[in-house]
Amino acid sequence: MKGYAPYYSRLERVDLKPVLVPHSDYQALVLHQLRTHYGPGVVLINKDWPLAAKLWMTDLSAITTLLQDDYSDQGPAARDPASLLRSYLLLLMTNPEMGITEWVNELKRTPIYAILSGFPLDDLPGVGTFYDFFDRLWPAVDKHLKPKKQRKRKGKAKKGKKKGEKAPTTTPGRVERLVKWMMRHADKKTALPADKLFDFFQSQIVSMSAKFGLLGDLSALSAAGDGTPIVTAAYPRSKPSCDCRARGIAECNHPRIYSQPDCNSGWDSARERYFNGYHLYMISAADSKHDLPLYPRLQPASRHDAVSLVISAVEFKQRFTLGAVDKMLLDAAHDAESIYLLLEHQGMEPFIDLNVRSKKNTVSKTASDIRISPKGIPICPKGKEMKPNGTDRKLHRRKWRCSPDCGCSTAKFGRTFYTKTSDDPRLFPKTPRDSEKWKLVYKRRTSIERSNKREKVDYKLESGRHRSTMMWYMRIYGIMICQHMDAWYVSQKDEWDKLKSTICPTAA
Repeated sequence: MKGYAPYYSRLERVDLKPVLVPHSDYQALVLHQLRTHYGPGVVLINKDWPLAAKLWMTDLSAITTLLQDDYSDQGPAARDPASLLRSYLLLLMTNPEMGITEWVNELKRTPIYAILSGFPLDDLPGVGTFYDFFDRLWPAVDKHLKPKKQRKRKGKAKKGKKKGEKAPTTTPGRVERLVKWMMRHADKKTALPADKLFDFFQSQIVSMSAKFGLLGDLSALSAAGDGTPIVTAAYPRSKPSCDCRARGIAECNHPRIYSQPDCNSGWDSARERYFNGYHLYMISAADSKHDLPLYPRLQPASRHDAVSLVISAVEFKQRFTLGAVDKMLLDAAHDAESIYLLLEHQGMEPFIDLNVRSKKNTVSKTASDIRISPKGIPICPKGKEMKPNGTDRKLHRRKWRCSPDCGCSTAKFGRTFYTKTSDDPRLFPKTPRDSEKWKLVYKRRTSIERSNKREKVDYKLESGRHRSTMMWYMRIYGIMICQHMDAWYVSQKDEWDKLKSTICPTAA
């Protein structure tokens, strides 16, 4: 019984709260059960080997300590939380379109999945056990962020005017007002129901990726942000809270009861159609070769990227403790002057592409006879664009010069002009947009799009048939953990391939 007895002895105790099971005991149990059911040489097909390797290297035992106080002192003995989480991750890695009920049946049909989860084959958990586990990771009483009873919603959100264009913000000046409010209250951290999930994800998963060197330089981290639509249902479901229709009143202004109160209708610019669901705003490590995610935030589908960024950036800054974010890489949908001010206030250098359709993209005047083009290039009185002539990095200003041949000045070396970041951080960023450094840094912005693609396409995020924000967060964080586990395995694949021939000499 050597090697797996410690694991069983912990599971057989009569303690009602879960008992911490070291990861080494889980590894011993898996090895014993594989040899018992698949032969002394441990026969694993090639498809199952990466699953076994990823779960073998991922220590999830800290989830037990995190949830210790959430279990009752009365009732039946608690299941091992680490095994339940491990099993849910296994579901996402093998059958992401499958529901919990189907997965419980799959554990009974496929012993290898039960073994890798850490369950005794004669004592598998039920569907309710999984959902009880999810409830303990969500400290809020309600599984939604907003109340179900709401005012009757208006029509569909505005869509982009041109093909592929995102929906505009519904209220002019909203981003600027939100930024001012956020900057005043940036020091006040508001607790969120998903904080417990993020604490575990950051302390046990992201920290391991940092230790493996998969996030980049933690002292000057580059992050990228972008939003993506999450479709949850074909249309919003609601029912009346009054009896007006029974009394013959067809239209009324009474509130309605929504089954998904945190969702609404938005415009999907990529698919060019309306959808009902969430707007998932994700922040990822831009310098990560594996495009690893760092922080998710579910917002209503109608919310604009710029609004979502303001909320997500402040929350992320308050919660991320593993390093300092030095740069934030964003697309042209975030090109608002107030966002530059917010990121500068947070100590981040913004790398944002100019929005060519912005209303501010008009030639602006200065105190002199020099004008500024929409791209931030000075224009001399003769109407010619001036040429860059060096950068003063200490004062964050650039020198521009017009050639003597232009005739706009009698100076020997031609007309000179300085632009300062403090004058307009949007048009005159610290790192000029036409510099090689800008191009080198900004080309990593697409990492967030690849990260979102992995969640939505590879792990089929939208296939979750969930009706609550709680379960959507469980699914998102589970997929994010899988992304990090995939990166760990890929970065050490050569070592695991060598080990494979030792542990599984008969792998097929």
